Amino acid sequence: MLYIVGLGLADERDITVKGLEAVRASERVYLEGYTSILMVEQQRLEEFYGKEVIVAHRETVESSSDEILRDADRINVSFLVVGDPFGATTHTDLMIRAREKGIPVKTIHNASIMNAVGATGLQLYNFGQTISIVFFTDDWRPDSFYERIKENATLGLHTLCLLDIKVREQSIENMMRDRQIFEPPRYMSVNLAAEQLLEVEDARQQHAYTADTIAVGVSRLGSDDQIIRAGTLAQMRDHDFGKPLHSLVLVGHRLHLLEAEILRENAIDLDSLNQVLKRDYDIGE
Repeated sequence: MLYIVGLGLADERDITVKGLEAVRASERVYLEGYTSILMVEQQRLEEFYGKEVIVAHRETVESSSDEILRDADRINVSFLVVGDPFGATTHTDLMIRAREKGIPVKTIHNASIMNAVGATGLQLYNFGQTISIVFFTDDWRPDSFYERIKENATLGLHTLCLLDIKVREQSIENMMRDRQIFEPPRYMSVNLAAEQLLEVEDARQQHAYTADTIAVGVSRLGSDDQIIRAGTLAQMRDHDFGKPLHSLVLVGHRLHLLEAEILRENAIDLDSLNQVLKRDYDIGE
């Protein structure tokens, strides 16, 4: 059996009982290590699971899946995914390859940012399309997400923005020289995401959002020290959200009364938030 196991959001204790049973029944345990991270060290996972954990980087999953699936028709193998296996990033390729080899696959679900974002007080039914924001470079500033934000905004829906992480990235020079030297990990902050969003709006000028659009920044969602703060997109550039991982929500103009109340409770600055809510947002029951 191949088990694809969701780990939840924060630490080693977030795994489900069913997931833990699958891990402890497996002869090999892999941890997908490139789409997200847990907020604890690998050693803590191994101590809690009672198993060695093999970190599977992108190249392992995409190019060496045969190694992950080796003998899985005769033994149990677990593939661990932070969040939910089919939340922000799917792993259907691995599932298809396993089935092509006649290996049974069982998925064990868990919480992911896609549903835990409800902790912001914004109703999940009122979210539109989710987007990803990647790090800009000097010569690459992708903004294909803009149209999806605009579509959501037209309908008054919220937009969940997933923020880029860079793990095991190589510099151009090291790639050209085939040197296995990797840059330090980088995790996009709410602050940088807001800055890049405003840069794109300044270039597009189509008013999918503005500096006064209300946003909710979250960090380390699901942990004991999670932060949830509401304010304008301009305020998001300057507020300290602390350590990664961060996510950002752009708030749609149609709000339920209870959504507006939670935004006020989490406000960076209540007076300015109330001014924008009164001027730009439709609040109904």
